Amino acid sequence: MELMAPTDSVFLLAESREHPMHVGGLSLFEPPEGAGPGFVREFTDAMVANREFQPTFRKHPGTIMGGIAPMAWGCDDNDDIDVDYHIRRSALASPGRVRELLELASRLHTSLLDRHRPLWELYVVEGLNDGRFAIYSKMHHALIDGVSAMKLMQRTLSVDPRDEEVRAMWSLPRRPRPKSAGSSPLGSLINGAKSVAGLAPSTVKLARAALFEQQLTLPMAAPHTMFNVKIGGARRCAAQSWSADRVLRVKKAAGVSFNDAVLAMCSGALRYYLIEQNALPDAPLIAMVPVSLRSKEEADAGGNMVGSILCSLATDLEDPAERIQAISASMRSNKKVVAELPRLEVLALSALYMAPLTLGLVPGFISSTPPPFNLVISNVPGISESMYYGGARLDGSYPLSALPEGQALNITLVNNAGNLDFGLVGCRRSVPHLQRLLAHLESSLKDLEVAVGV
Repeated sequence: MELMAPTDSVFLLAESREHPMHVGGLSLFEPPEGAGPGFVREFTDAMVANREFQPTFRKHPGTIMGGIAPMAWGCDDNDDIDVDYHIRRSALASPGRVRELLELASRLHTSLLDRHRPLWELYVVEGLNDGRFAIYSKMHHALIDGVSAMKLMQRTLSVDPRDEEVRAMWSLPRRPRPKSAGSSPLGSLINGAKSVAGLAPSTVKLARAALFEQQLTLPMAAPHTMFNVKIGGARRCAAQSWSADRVLRVKKAAGVSFNDAVLAMCSGALRYYLIEQNALPDAPLIAMVPVSLRSKEEADAGGNMVGSILCSLATDLEDPAERIQAISASMRSNKKVVAELPRLEVLALSALYMAPLTLGLVPGFISSTPPPFNLVISNVPGISESMYYGGARLDGSYPLSALPEGQALNITLVNNAGNLDFGLVGCRRSVPHLQRLLAHLESSLKDLEVAVGV
């Protein structure tokens, strides 16, 4: 048994049939030139041949002394892992468009992971009518955060199109971690206690910044929207890529950060969508923006180490040029305050931001209480050059995240060799026509290009 970090156990405690707490990804690959009809089968067989599983991929929830709360990890031996259960090959129904692929991904992203097995699954999907194939993978958020999962997947890839080795993320050797008090179960508890103890001075600092310097966006100040309702268990996924150069030109012309430009692109799309649904609130939407707190050495170490910043999306402003500057000002002031805090205190305060979501099951809480924020928008670092997997070129890498109660929409993106790959996840019942947000993202980017003169 291994003691579970408090930040990891939260994701297991919060999970229910309506709220699966796994993070996923959908990757598209172009087979190498001259690949035969058996390429995907041979690729899958080569992947399955990797039978050495690192500890992260052997963990499943355990309990201590018969307790009902998940407080510890059990760990299977390599021989106990049912490889054919965790790694599956599937085919799309005709006509095999990306639309059918996203419908399959939506169903796979809806289902819960089996807690009696290690908490991950991977599907190799063939049958796309353009000859490409896809990989959909998901891992429980208690095991790993989105940044770590993305870094782990990237380590299986190669810059060499002639590299035909099919590495598997579960068998990659673990990178050495810097030793610290948090590297043991006792150290995790000590650090958790320190983070809680640090909340008092941190709260004073944040209150001063919010009330006197008026710098900080605080939780529970977001307006009620159609995204902040009780959600069902079914999910719908949408995905599309945009040229990173277009966003970079907007960033330079507006004099803001790249992430500010991305947030402005999302803000305009959300404004279009809510107007279309006759549901745009007078007050600006508030986004929770995750920030990785990992060092380079900790990039794919597993577990969760993500802070968060709340940002006004200025959706009440009609002018895209004014909107992007308001977003930039909000991010700049909030980052300034958070940057002055130690990492443990940032983690603790991020947990405080999320805490109201745990009350979503209390009858009437969501409808009667302002949401802590309206949605999560996450920009995950990716890769800057073309990459290959067993000789197949990576065409797209679309992150798919989890939806807690009261949060019916998530937007996550990753940069991929000159593109920004957007993955959208919505509650199938509460967010109608999710794919329209893709068209609105394009309209919003065009508006920004015109507004800043690029």
